[in-house]
Amino acid sequence: MDRETGRPGTGLRTGPRTPPAGVARTPRPRLAQGVPGAPPPPAARRPRRRGPRLSAAVGVGLLLAGGGVVAVDRLGQDRAAPAPLTPAGRALAAAGAGRPAALADLAALIGERRERVRRAPADRASWAVLGAALAERAARSGAPGAYSEAERALQRALAQGGTPDVRALTGLAVLAAARQDWAGAVRWGEAARDRAPGRVGAYRVLLEAYPGTGDAEGADRALERLRKVRPGPVAEVAAAWVHRERGWREDAEATVYDAAARAATPAERAAALSRAGDLAWERGEAETALARYEGALRAEPEHDGAAAGRARALAGLGRSEEALTAWARARAAAPRPGYAVESGELLLALGRSAEAADHFALARHQAAALARDGVRQEPVLGRLEADHGDPAEAVRLLTEEHRRHPGPAASGALGWALHKAGRSAEALPRLRAAVKDGPNTARPAYHLGMVHLALGERGAARRQLTRALRLAPQFSPLHAERARRELAALGEPAWGPPPA
Repeated sequence: MDRETGRPGTGLRTGPRTPPAGVARTPRPRLAQGVPGAPPPPAARRPRRRGPRLSAAVGVGLLLAGGGVVAVDRLGQDRAAPAPLTPAGRALAAAGAGRPAALADLAALIGERRERVRRAPADRASWAVLGAALAERAARSGAPGAYSEAERALQRALAQGGTPDVRALTGLAVLAAARQDWAGAVRWGEAARDRAPGRVGAYRVLLEAYPGTGDAEGADRALERLRKVRPGPVAEVAAAWVHRERGWREDAEATVYDAAARAATPAERAAALSRAGDLAWERGEAETALARYEGALRAEPEHDGAAAGRARALAGLGRSEEALTAWARARAAAPRPGYAVESGELLLALGRSAEAADHFALARHQAAALARDGVRQEPVLGRLEADHGDPAEAVRLLTEEHRRHPGPAASGALGWALHKAGRSAEALPRLRAAVKDGPNTARPAYHLGMVHLALGERGAARRQLTRALRLAPQFSPLHAERARRELAALGEPAWGPPPA
């Protein structure tokens, strides 16, 4: 706006003012804007009626092809206001920042890149973006077929030749982690990190993959680097889970609540709140966990992890019918066999054994479908067979899982399978290691207590069962009640001198 006429103007000078001959130019001192007592900036000159002559450099700033709107600031300088991002643009920006994208935005990006590679099959960059987006959607939806589609796109990006695209390498790491191939996730994640050390995506995958391979020090290094590259909510959500894996519950809670408060997008907020719900649930605070999960679902209604957490919390609060409905929502959002196992155990605790058997059959069917798509299912199938099927088969499955991915989780799962197969003496050292080195949660303590009980070690059994119920009184609708019954049968410890 022209300050003298009140009419729209360019705000641009058309050329330098030349002083009269013999008169020296006195430079006008520059004053910082916003300093108290400073005079306002000089008004822009009234443009000549014949119109301004713009240099090529200034003209670049007025281009509208990108959808920007040109504004004039207080100093009369042209400033292009960026247009709002499209849904596909938002997903691409989230990926660049290492943030989770909204599922609807991710779908838009996938559709856009599919069209691009249809028109230009040799567009390596679009294949990489498409494959990475498909890998993220597969990881979050758990849908059979999604994993293979992502792998085809990512391999197509690498097959174009030249220097590997870091987005394709990161996408392959995400895909391997989604398939629970932790060694593959480490291999591809480290390749992406080495290719572009300043990008965030590789560190997020490595923070999940290193614990799967039992490399706690690798997770610490990746977290330290992520915090330098991208401090903020993304790093803090990751840090919370690293702390949780180490059993540092207070540190985990502090970082994840900070991440939720500082989240920049609804998807980022949902991820942080869902993790906060997990931590509250594991420390036995079902009401708090429920509130966190419901907050996550308000931010992102399709978040299946929050839907599953809400179902657990409702079951822990004794709201069983609501919990079953919530489990149905979680299974609809992502057909993960673990969800069918948990809802089946709730039905079993309610005495509805026929319905529970249907849920266990559904879990086996879903696991088989995912296995055909390259997703390893030994952990969930081992748990199912140990508690509700063939313990010997559970031992076979979990022995292979422990060989491939040694660590506290695999050690504890194998120990429980050995106990259920009647090999409690072999189970004991594995479960001790899981309790000592893993997260400070109720289920491993319960498993260790039951093994001590089977071995006749009543004092140790009492300590571990008590610990499990103190950590989370409703950690399982089926097993928490069993722990209470066994503690009641053990009675109070006998005080006094040991027998002579």
